[in-house]
Amino acid sequence: MSEMFHKLWDAGLIQLGIWETIYMTFLSTIIAYLFGLPLGVILHITSPGGIHPIRWLNNTLGFVVNFFRSIPFIILLVALLPVANLIVGTSLGNRAMVVMLVIAAIPYVARMVESSIREVDAGVIEAAHSMGANDFEIVTKVLIPEAKPSLIIGAVISLVTILSYSAMSSVIAGTGLGQIAIIYGHQRSNPDITWVCVFLTVIIVQVIQEAGTFLARKTDKRAK
Repeated sequence: MSEMFHKLWDAGLIQLGIWETIYMTFLSTIIAYLFGLPLGVILHITSPGGIHPIRWLNNTLGFVVNFFRSIPFIILLVALLPVANLIVGTSLGNRAMVVMLVIAAIPYVARMVESSIREVDAGVIEAAHSMGANDFEIVTKVLIPEAKPSLIIGAVISLVTILSYSAMSSVIAGTGLGQIAIIYGHQRSNPDITWVCVFLTVIIVQVIQEAGTFLARKTDKRAK
């Protein structure tokens, strides 16, 4: 490794970059799911084939979700700078990046959740209806539990996507491994630093993927 790598490691900057990347990714994903999970459920149940079709609501929410999903993240990042400043008082650093990541991730999460719930067998829903379950009970006791393995896989995909977003956010005052790769790798002509950041990012992705796959298998009743 180069002298620059040893300096960054000894100063704790690479360790800090790893922590900041993980922190932004998981915090943003958790907050995005607080909004995206119920939004995805509503998108499904109000769809024409859902348990409570409401065409105007489904079309409206679908349009908003598709609108934000169609905007490339790097463009959305620039557009959301004033929003981040309004919410957290700054457009720089981790707090601002988390706001942008959450707003960008919510529509993506909503579609992932909608897709996962759509996989639930219609026969299970009909059985719940025949036993007198209301819509809320069907959602909380049938749809979400039955879709749990798929929801976990969707969460893993969302985590990895948000992780890639966090790296892109380094272009505009973001932190983490992306910032180290840009400032100390690209701008100072140290390709080994860039590749170290790539390698560390790949490790984080692999850990997330393996943990998510394990949890999905443990919750999948079909695998037992």
